Amino acid sequence: MVWELMDLLGIDRRRLELQWVSSAEGARFAEIVTSFTGRIMELGKSSLGVAA
Repeated sequence: MVWELMDLLGIDRRRLELQWVSSAEGARFAEIVTSFTGRIMELGKSSLGVAA
């Protein structure tokens, strides 16, 4: 349902990532955040033109 809403709003699906991470998985959390941040940087400014 979230994907459908994002499509309707014109938001690229790659701008959302959901991961389950335990509090004991600090290194995994850091990897996920670093990867996601890199992806968002590559995508550039949102087509909506506003920070969300």
